[in-house]
Amino acid sequence: MSHFAVIAPPLYSHVRALEALAQQLIARGHRITFIQQAEARTLLSDARIGFLAVGEQSHPTGSLARTLRLTARPSGLGIFRLIDDLANTTDMLCRELPAALQKSGVDGLIVDQMEAAGGLVAEALGLPFVSVACALPVNRDEQIPLPVMPFNYGTSARSQKLYASSTRVYDWLMRRQGEVIARHARAFGLSERRALHECLSPLAQISQTLPAFDFPRQLPACFHAVGPLRNAAASPGSEKGNRPLVFASLGTLQGHRYRLFLNIARACRRLDVRLLIAHCGGLNAAQAAKLASYGAEVTDFADQSAVLCQAQAVITHGGLNTVMDAIASATPILAIPLAFDQPGVAARVVYSGIGRRASRFAGSGTLAQHLKALLSDNGYRQRLIAMQPQLRQAGGVALAAQIVEQALSAKRPVLAGAA
Repeated sequence: MSHFAVIAPPLYSHVRALEALAQQLIARGHRITFIQQAEARTLLSDARIGFLAVGEQSHPTGSLARTLRLTARPSGLGIFRLIDDLANTTDMLCRELPAALQKSGVDGLIVDQMEAAGGLVAEALGLPFVSVACALPVNRDEQIPLPVMPFNYGTSARSQKLYASSTRVYDWLMRRQGEVIARHARAFGLSERRALHECLSPLAQISQTLPAFDFPRQLPACFHAVGPLRNAAASPGSEKGNRPLVFASLGTLQGHRYRLFLNIARACRRLDVRLLIAHCGGLNAAQAAKLASYGAEVTDFADQSAVLCQAQAVITHGGLNTVMDAIASATPILAIPLAFDQPGVAARVVYSGIGRRASRFAGSGTLAQHLKALLSDNGYRQRLIAMQPQLRQAGGVALAAQIVEQALSAKRPVLAGAA
């Protein structure tokens, strides 16, 4: 039995995926410990998974709530405060992980791609580690836009110039985090690096995406697109109801966007379709009642996989988890990206022909037009169905656990198709 540590940002969707991977590894006889600021413990639901708190001085009680507030509203000056917050967490982990890992007797690390500290510290200590992309992969390819960019895929000189210039802007915005990464890399005696994509594992990189969903791109030989990291999922629904059902969810961080939900409710009323809204606790009772007055069914949380099996369309912020669930259930997608990698996810939804994209500022009439197209054109569903064999064969969380086990035990690269 080996002891593996998980290093990830304290965000529900990331922890959810990595917890599923941890459960698979526990079933295979390994011990798993998540290491993060103390309040992140509340994100775990399985008591078999260990948790080690670090950063008590720099990240006291209330720090996680601040992070989540910034993550929920990453616009204007808030984006700079969020970047500072992310950089401070990386700085804290780089300072505290070495002692914590050595004291815990960890044999290897499972590191979310979005947290550079895990890879930096693992290299410094000579520990093997595996990188996991819970969101769109941060691996760079000059031929495609960064995942945070809304651009469509193109091969023209104009497209390539746009991708390059937007990358420069992004790196400038992220310079605070880049400075923290560079400083600790020097302190650890590592090669120069300044960005997340320079802190990935040479042994194995695991992604929740599918090749059929992504843009054409170059990836390392140790990159494994295994599909969603889930321990159980509902079977794709073959029977959808006679009156169309639309499911709307903006994820765990964006469920407070009442006005967007209101436009969605108005759009669905125009089309006389059923609407189920899951706001994940982001709305108050008065707001929920107002949405209900437009004919929407409103709840805080719903069994997303089960609902999608009955829905004819899903309206989402472009969260990768929701999109992967929609592929599994062959549910056409209307993506309304709000932040982070959601513009990139939405661009891939359009590129792969499995849905449409709308602006968060679109009115109910525009949203209704998008929904009408999704509900009337069976091509979207057919393209989703065509993706499902690849999804079924991707391997999921079971293959991910096998890759982790091989990479961290043998300390050699696990090549795609060799696990």
